[in-house]
Amino acid sequence: MPRVDWETIRVDHDGAIATLTLCRPDKKNALSIALRDEVSDALDEIAERAETSVVILTGEGDVFCAGFDLGEFGDLSPEHQQLLWASSDRFHHTVMRFPLPTIAAVNGPALAGGFDLACLCDIRIAATNARFAHPEQRWTTVLYRILRDLVGGATARDILLTGRSVDAVEALRVELVVDVVPLDQLMEAARTRATMIAAAPRRELVRTKAKMIAGIAIPPDTPTLDF
Repeated sequence: MPRVDWETIRVDHDGAIATLTLCRPDKKNALSIALRDEVSDALDEIAERAETSVVILTGEGDVFCAGFDLGEFGDLSPEHQQLLWASSDRFHHTVMRFPLPTIAAVNGPALAGGFDLACLCDIRIAATNARFAHPEQRWTTVLYRILRDLVGGATARDILLTGRSVDAVEALRVELVVDVVPLDQLMEAARTRATMIAAAPRRELVRTKAKMIAGIAIPPDTPTLDF
């Protein structure tokens, strides 16, 4: 039976379209270990649903995702650090290698790991209040290849090395997103795009997505921080 008792996410099914919503608005949908694991579990479950052809990922509230939950980095015990990074590695590979098309409906700021999450999806549609940035470049390494694959090396290097914020207008100009719409039209726009995708046979979508995954050329055992 499909799991329904999610604590940090919500999963809704509407015909061939599944919508996965990050539900920690009080924490700006920060990617805690629990949330990352639930996203991974949910995507694994959705992948087995023959009825589903496309998934929309979005956030509850006015922030798409503020990145990793920094409160979890205070525990430096080897056991906790192993759990933290194992969860991260599984999360990134699960989203990147999900066998069906994914759409990020970016309902607000997508920062740090939230920026990465949007980039790991196949298509991004942004609300006018969305922005993208890697502010963590001031104290740690950032993920390069997944952004480079979308906007090219020169633009990716500028965004990642400076940590500057990219608003929705610039995101559309550099082709990070395919559309920018008012916030109250975001989910309708995402569902419209998802419906177009779902018109194709599921088996052909799986074959096409497999080519996209292969094209990223990140081996399955690559740790998060080596992306």
